[in-house]
Amino acid sequence: MLIQKLRLQRGWSQEQLAEMSGLSVRTIQRLERGKPASVETLKAVGAVLEVDFANLKEATMNTTANPTVSPDEALALSRVRRLKRFYVHLAQFVVVTTIFTIINLLTSRYYLWSLWIAFGWGSGVLVHGLKAFDKIPFLSGEWERRQVEKQLGRRL
Repeated sequence: MLIQKLRLQRGWSQEQLAEMSGLSVRTIQRLERGKPASVETLKAVGAVLEVDFANLKEATMNTTANPTVSPDEALALSRVRRLKRFYVHLAQFVVVTTIFTIINLLTSRYYLWSLWIAFGWGSGVLVHGLKAFDKIPFLSGEWERRQVEKQLGRRL
């Protein structure tokens, strides 16, 4: 979480941080989720972020008790990740259905088979969007919180 916070403070994408540090995007994603990393990896990221790698090492080893990321920040980062996944899904849908529609119109104008793809995938995108924006009551973050409290036997 500390790496993600520092990256976002600078306004960098994961791809930019990966390029500047000489690491893969996948490695940056794993680090931001708190997965363990080698000393060399942490040194590379620390050099780019201008942070002592020992601080990054402590943060990745103890992500649950990381004082540098508040619970509110962690929740906000989680929401932003969820919205980002939805926007990527939406962009993929638009690009692929556009390509299929063009192919459909060039090959068989009288049967629009691309509409079946657009309808099926579009339904999935719609549900994903409703979930990403907490518009489905039983799948929202508030519902999850109430269920966790219920499982722990706490009153709201």
